[in-house]
Amino acid sequence: MSHKQYKVKHIQPIDLIQYAGASGDFNPVHTIPDAARKSGHPQPIAHGMYIMGLVSKALEVWYPKGKLAKFQVRFQSPTYPGEELIITETKIEKTESDDLHGTIEVTDAQQQVKLRGAFSLKGGKEHD
Repeated sequence: MSHKQYKVKHIQPIDLIQYAGASGDFNPVHTIPDAARKSGHPQPIAHGMYIMGLVSKALEVWYPKGKLAKFQVRFQSPTYPGEELIITETKIEKTESDDLHGTIEVTDAQQQVKLRGAFSLKGGKEHD
């Protein structure tokens, strides 16, 4: 099996504001530049769950028939507006019952790792 990639074009500040509204996470470090700077960041940082949601979207595109059964991630570094993210499936194994177990990594265009994780899909046959 080949390793799939999914690119997320430049996260915008409005994406973080919209995510704050949808998730209820209004921590100002995600949306207000002064609050982010006071926390040691050059600008607001993306919600970790937002990045995790982008990975979930990539899995849905790659395996539309699969049902997410397990999804674990570890955040490696902050993600800032303006960054382009590359979501890469780094390992995939298929069971006899067509379930899939894989690992995933999110990096920016400079290859800085943002997230690493693992997932399992029930009935995750590839769509192509």
